[in-house]
Amino acid sequence: MKNKIHVGILLFNEVEVLDFAGPFEVFSIATHLNSNEKVFQVSTVGQTGDMILARNGLKVQPHFSFLNAPEFDVLIVPGGYGAEEIEIHNDTMIYWIQEREKQVKILASVCTGAFLLAEAGLLNGKKATTHWMDIDRLEKEYPHIQVKRSVKYVDEGHIITSGGISAGINMSFHLVEKLCNIEIARATAKRMAYEIDFKSIH
Repeated sequence: MKNKIHVGILLFNEVEVLDFAGPFEVFSIATHLNSNEKVFQVSTVGQTGDMILARNGLKVQPHFSFLNAPEFDVLIVPGGYGAEEIEIHNDTMIYWIQEREKQVKILASVCTGAFLLAEAGLLNGKKATTHWMDIDRLEKEYPHIQVKRSVKYVDEGHIITSGGISAGINMSFHLVEKLCNIEIARATAKRMAYEIDFKSIH
């Protein structure tokens, strides 16, 4: 049995549903081609561990709280109104992201989750992107970030940011390819009936 790569997905009230559900689906169904063993273990984490109310009223129960969350290899920070307008002012949330950044192999944001990384100071001096509707705000409020437009995601090695909502799925396939191989990424996309050109995924 191979060791699974542990992916943590951050949840909070008013999180955009596809921002976390898209990556959750990609990582959850990725399997080794010769054994059908799952490649990733996927867990969700919220500040208190209490049920959160995502955008449009979807109720989601996180697996862990900040206090009992295990170590992750990858941490996904989704966006939505909850990220850009609420959690961006939550010092506990920002501090937790700063501390987790030191522990994970890859820290990735989806959509306006980039604002939480920016507020934590983790994107200074780096290239980054976010949802097209919020990209001017990111550029204006965080002048030390090299904002990239019209891209699905920006890979800076340890930190990856992706554009609006569905771009998080593209980024997740990129991560499967990066952490495993392109064959597993292609097989996962085919299983999801998700059409993607890995040669032009950027």
